[in-house]
Amino acid sequence: MKTKIIPCLKDNYSYLIIDEENNIACVVDPSEAEPIIKYLEGTQIKLKFILNTHHHYDHVGGNQKLKEKYGASVIGYKGDKDRIPGIDILVNDQETWVYKNFEAKIIHIPGHTLGHICFYFHKDESVFSGDTLFSLGCGRLFEGTYKQMFDSLKKLKELPKNTKVFCGHEYTLQNSKFCVFHDTNNKNLKNKINDIKIKLKAGLPTIPTTIKDELECNIFLRSDNIETFSKLRDLKDNF
Repeated sequence: MKTKIIPCLKDNYSYLIIDEENNIACVVDPSEAEPIIKYLEGTQIKLKFILNTHHHYDHVGGNQKLKEKYGASVIGYKGDKDRIPGIDILVNDQETWVYKNFEAKIIHIPGHTLGHICFYFHKDESVFSGDTLFSLGCGRLFEGTYKQMFDSLKKLKELPKNTKVFCGHEYTLQNSKFCVFHDTNNKNLKNKINDIKIKLKAGLPTIPTTIKDELECNIFLRSDNIETFSKLRDLKDNF
């Protein structure tokens, strides 16, 4: 299996997960269709599925066009069936979705939205976390509570440390400024910031990160109680 990072809009990432044995692919959170089509043109890869982590337009904007062009099926959370355009396959928390070599555990991680899920491809040691867990950050609370987001991040913290995290946006450098402001003596964080700057200077994504890196460097994952987490989430909104 191969994961191709596809930049979309201003700072979004969509991801093509390619089953090279069967020449088929899933796309995660296609905010727009054109960059996905551009990559697939001239290949023999068949887009079979569209995986949505949540209903926000910058994660589902390309659903209908991709569905019409390729006949792909849209997969999303059962609780968001009325908010995800073109949804075909409804999945639930702790369910495992399987098709040929694709195998993903569905984990409900509300907070950013009430219907937010992630797709954990455990055999590939990858999780697609949408706007819940970012590299060095976490999502804003648009619909959920502090407790919901804190508990959702806890679920992600419990994944194996070598799990690669593919999140919805390129926010890492800005997030790093907040982390280092509140965690000034963190050597792991300072090393990661140097690595981030090198990647960005070379025009490369800072994604994927890993659960290990986030446990060591992400101030939100390093918060061990909801009171501290809530204060930090408020501070970040005005940083």
